Amino acid sequence: MADPQSYRPPQGTIPTDPGVYRFLDAEERVLYVGKAKNLRQRLANYFQPPENLIPRIRKMVFSATHVVWVVVGSEIEALTLEYSLIKQLEPPFNVMFRDNKSYPYLAVSMGSRYPRPYITREKHRRDSVYFGPFTKVWAIRQTLDSLRPVFHMRGCTDAQFKQARRSGRPCFNTHIGLCNGICAGRVSEAYNREQCQAFVDFMDSDGSTIINAKKRQMRLAAAQEDFERAAKLRDEVKALETAVQRNDVVFEGNLNTDVVGLEADEIDASVQLFFVRGGRIRGQRGWVSETDGTSPAEVVNQLLLHVYGDPAYDAYRGVGTQGDRTVEAGNAVDDRDHVPTGAIPAEIWVPEFPTDRAAMERWLSDRRGGPVRLKRPQRGKKAHLAEIVHENARQAFQRNKLARAQDMTVRTQALEELRDGLDLPRAPLRIEGYDISHTQGNQQVGSMVVFEDGLKKKADYRHYIVRGPEGHGVPDDTAAMDEVLRRRLSRLKDDDAAASDAGGEEDVARAAELHARGADESSSRPRRFAYHPDLIVVDGGLPQVNAAQKVVDELHADVQIVGLAKRLEEVWIPGEEFPVIFPRTSPALRLLQQLRDESHRFAIMFHRKKRGENMTRSALDSIPGLGPAKQKALLKALGSLARIRQADRADLEAVEGIGPKLADTVYRAFHAETSSQPGQDASSPEISDTTPGQPRA
Repeated sequence: MADPQSYRPPQGTIPTDPGVYRFLDAEERVLYVGKAKNLRQRLANYFQPPENLIPRIRKMVFSATHVVWVVVGSEIEALTLEYSLIKQLEPPFNVMFRDNKSYPYLAVSMGSRYPRPYITREKHRRDSVYFGPFTKVWAIRQTLDSLRPVFHMRGCTDAQFKQARRSGRPCFNTHIGLCNGICAGRVSEAYNREQCQAFVDFMDSDGSTIINAKKRQMRLAAAQEDFERAAKLRDEVKALETAVQRNDVVFEGNLNTDVVGLEADEIDASVQLFFVRGGRIRGQRGWVSETDGTSPAEVVNQLLLHVYGDPAYDAYRGVGTQGDRTVEAGNAVDDRDHVPTGAIPAEIWVPEFPTDRAAMERWLSDRRGGPVRLKRPQRGKKAHLAEIVHENARQAFQRNKLARAQDMTVRTQALEELRDGLDLPRAPLRIEGYDISHTQGNQQVGSMVVFEDGLKKKADYRHYIVRGPEGHGVPDDTAAMDEVLRRRLSRLKDDDAAASDAGGEEDVARAAELHARGADESSSRPRRFAYHPDLIVVDGGLPQVNAAQKVVDELHADVQIVGLAKRLEEVWIPGEEFPVIFPRTSPALRLLQQLRDESHRFAIMFHRKKRGENMTRSALDSIPGLGPAKQKALLKALGSLARIRQADRADLEAVEGIGPKLADTVYRAFHAETSSQPGQDASSPEISDTTPGQPRA
């Protein structure tokens, strides 16, 4: 785990503007996303003494390796961007905004016979209209409850609706004013649909039309001394105004555009792209690239080709959104002023026009299926937003310059510390890390990861399936590591032998040269395992290191073996009584930790894949005709596998999607043992007590 002080940005480099920050780990995974009115003050809170942090944040800052940020125009815009990034990236430490890795939506089931608004975390029904995502369920429920008296819609669930239909008595929500009573036939289907459509239209708009109409009705009722109706209308207006308050507006109106910011010099360029939809910042992307003196106009030209040439934009031709309403591909709307973040908008703001502006506009128009104009805002709010995007590009440019210099220095320092601390003849430019993963000795696999010059070289990563001498595995991790290293070093030894068999002194010299480059004599391309590691790191202490050294000695391989023990982060060398202790802040130790963690991650990933292939089937999986969707419906309606087992046929049949025949099949599957007579053919499915997706004990 990294020391937060090791990656703390210098205080003067952090802006005091509002913005959104992200903590990332060594694999560039986003661990945490937050917003701040003042980035400098907010980020300082994360680098205070660890004992002052709550456990979740303390774990996060020690898991991260660096922090980045994006500057926006206001705290409200920062809030909007924070929501967008959390939804897109799903950071593991943003638990306060997460629930089962999903976000709540407000949906209206306009495709059903009796539509209703409801709260859901699944945005997949193509016949429903979705608003969101939001961050807190209680906030949506509060808004929905305040609007139900205004829009007289159905408010009961499907189960309550069916029960009310059977009994002829209205649901409980009808009695408290949260349902129009359609479940008991108190209003018509047309009236309920009309109210739901009015609710959708209200959520799609800024609400001013209906609010002004309600205010006129309120004043008229007051003039007629109908104070009870005027008070009711006053409460409805208040509820509507509360619901439409927008705390994330960038512009008045419905602005949809992509804004490009550019900062460049003769060598490098930093580009930022902000997506503005519905007058709000919906997302952001950034790139840093080497330009070697390319003009800004050409950089913009290449950027537009790179971004909008992506085949993903093909799916958005003619597809849009209305306000906060999500309209998915296939449900396109005619209003081209409303576009999702992933679609090409009608306007793109650039800092410099591309080299051939007319040709680029024609190309973009063809990609979009409609006119696209490139603009350079010069004054007013648009110029202010363009300046904000440019400021983000400038800061990213400066951070890249600083980080590049620091990274080269730190990597060099880490390799030199390893050379000195491990008494190596030279700095280990190629380091290989190995780890073993299994489940109680079963499905054993190994991993090999490679770092060259302190950086990951994922093209050289390898997986190993540990088979053992007879194909039945090995007894422990030490034996598994023995097999993996033996296979790796044997292959390396074979390559050495092939190189030395070239014949003749000149040929031997030529083979040695090719071998040093890792290339075949007949080709300039590297062979698969031809590169010699300068250092091999195994996960474990002295026993694992000595076992690995035994393989090296038997195969006469010229390579240094070390082990990194997890408990105290000690570096063990074969045959040594005491480990090498690097300081906790040492770049060498952090490099070894990163290598160890990467090999562990790579091994576990492969092991999970192998284990998933052999996952046993569950109780519900074994019932004929009961697929994943109906399993989910049963578990959602009845709560657990135990309750499904105890349910009678009527309870099973009451679940949506479960007919009489399937209900009988499920019932008989769980009651086969009690209903079967001695000697009866036991052909019913075997049932276990595991839940779907879980292996049997």
